[in-house]
Amino acid sequence: MIVHVINPGTSGIKLACASIEPSENPALPGQLRLTLTRADLPLVIPPTADQVPDLARAVLTLTADWPAPDALVGRGGLIGQVATGTYRVTPELSAYAVSGSGATYPPNLGGPLALATAQERGVPAFIVDPQSADELLPEARLTGLRGVRRTAEFHALNARAVARRAAHEVGKRFQDARVIVAHLGATTSVTAFDCGRAIDTTGTGPDGGPMGAMQSGPVPPRALLALARDLGEAGTLTRLSSEGGFLALTGSRDLRDLEQRLPGDADVQAAAAAFVHQVCKALGEQTGALSGRPDALVITGGIARWDELADRIERRVAWIAPVLVIPGELELEALAEGAGRVLLGLEQARDWHPPRPAGS
Repeated sequence: MIVHVINPGTSGIKLACASIEPSENPALPGQLRLTLTRADLPLVIPPTADQVPDLARAVLTLTADWPAPDALVGRGGLIGQVATGTYRVTPELSAYAVSGSGATYPPNLGGPLALATAQERGVPAFIVDPQSADELLPEARLTGLRGVRRTAEFHALNARAVARRAAHEVGKRFQDARVIVAHLGATTSVTAFDCGRAIDTTGTGPDGGPMGAMQSGPVPPRALLALARDLGEAGTLTRLSSEGGFLALTGSRDLRDLEQRLPGDADVQAAAAAFVHQVCKALGEQTGALSGRPDALVITGGIARWDELADRIERRVAWIAPVLVIPGELELEALAEGAGRVLLGLEQARDWHPPRPAGS
């Protein structure tokens, strides 16, 4: 099977041609073998609906020499609270992606671009594990304040992909495994997967998660109130999601710079110790959300490339379960695999329905 992958982000569009074959291990039918060819396409930010036709033509031109695809797959953005999985891209989904509440979010172009290019190719279009996927347990949603509920916002695409890979590494099918994934980068999230479902998460950005390269991590409520008085709501959210973490404590978000400074810089040493402590606490917290001992803990994201910190985390939490380090992100692979599982008959594609209006 050949799948063309379209992954819009804040700095451009990542493209890939994926050749997909089923695993030779009959015990792990969800495991696939991939070969990727990659390319990049510039993207004007913020994206708008009227860019889709021109961008689709650019994608078709750039990929003209690639093998003809059996399907197109795009990044799923903010399309309302949905279950994880692979969704057929319909004209209704495409229209909502560029007109709904997430219209200016670059990944929301993934579905419309996949549909536009798929229509030219005469093949189906899909999205996989959209960012607004939300499968939390009911007890994970409820807070101690009436009317205040938690929703899932985490690194759904990469976290689910590495959780699946970790399950296979320990010899289990994803739908039979318990896995905790710590995605550690500019922003962070730590998520508990139980039998393929993301049942709880720390959240990410201003809503939770350990500190990251730019994310603040947990902040006492009284300090939050003081920030809100000084900065206002928008300024406080920006401070928490993109002006905190290593950037705030050391003046740098560059991991290579921080790694070089670590041996002799007291600020970097203190920030690194706090980061490791917070990640380990979050892994323990999410372990408690499971109904049994996890089969694996996974460290992923950009900070997973920082060997010293990954080693410290592993030493602290290896008593819980085997620790796997999968640096960076597997977004292109995850998109291709999601489409591949549907094409190979290993998984059924889902149908998307518009979000219900508030109060309905």
